Amino acid sequence: QVQVVESGGGLVQAGGSLRLSCTASGLSFALSSMGWFRQAPGKEREGVSCISWKDYTYYTDSVKGRFTISRDNAKNTLYLQMNSLKPEDTAIYYCAAGRFDYCPGSWSQSFEYNYWGQGTQVTVSS
Repeated sequence: QVQVVESGGGLVQAGGSLRLSCTASGLSFALSSMGWFRQAPGKEREGVSCISWKDYTYYTDSVKGRFTISRDNAKNTLYLQMNSLKPEDTAIYYCAAGRFDYCPGSWSQSFEYNYWGQGTQVTVSS
């Protein structure tokens, strides 16, 4: 049974940093693409970043230069380092395991991911 569990969310002031973690079990983590999504109140779920099994990374424009996705295959853990946080980054952040080992052109779409965590809340105060 596949389990995906996020952690690391919290309340931070604008300009601050947080690091999210995601542990996945029951799948071939090292051979999976992994993604981060977020959903703000009243908005649709948005793809934030994707990392392929070869560590190729992709980001949505609004987080480029501020967020960094990484993975530790020995620990089956995915990370999202978030710096220079803004109030508009406030959302529930979800980790997901991709259908493929690479990040496809449609990596920011939910249908490209098989397994999802329950989410972790990130709140950025102004």
